[in-house]
Amino acid sequence: MDEAVLRAMLKWPDIPAVYGWLRLERRGDWRIRTGSRAGAPCYETIGNPALNEFIGRNYAADERGRWFFQNGPQRVYVTLAYAPFVYRLDGEGLADQCGVRVAAVDGAWLDEEGSLVLCSAARVGVLDDRDLAAFADPLAEGFFPFRGVCVPVGAVTRAGLGKRFGFVPDPRD
Repeated sequence: MDEAVLRAMLKWPDIPAVYGWLRLERRGDWRIRTGSRAGAPCYETIGNPALNEFIGRNYAADERGRWFFQNGPQRVYVTLAYAPFVYRLDGEGLADQCGVRVAAVDGAWLDEEGSLVLCSAARVGVLDDRDLAAFADPLAEGFFPFRGVCVPVGAVTRAGLGKRFGFVPDPRD
């Protein structure tokens, strides 16, 4: 986490956490709540690159597997549309929505909808669906190729993803 965030946490330790204001979308976009319409929350994509980088640097999980953005002294819990990370093709490799490059893929699974779940250094995420076509042939043969290693592809259900990998999709649960 940023040094300024850590200092703010020490200076104001009792700021209450907030829920339902920040979402991580299926394609890796951060969205912030802007209000509500007909009783349903409305969200807007955060387009500012500096703010996206700040969120990424200060993104972590608590002991219960609830992901949050530490915004100074305030913990902002994140509602996950799919998983805590979204992987994207980045040049010759993969990177997550926080900008962390993937060194190795430790596991790969397809869900019942055809989404590819990857685990790298204990960080579970979904591959951005716009990048699936690049891996269609090897996935059809049951493996995910990454940096010269063919990782076998297993099966997983979307509903059971959080329990299997230890994260909470909706921190209000």
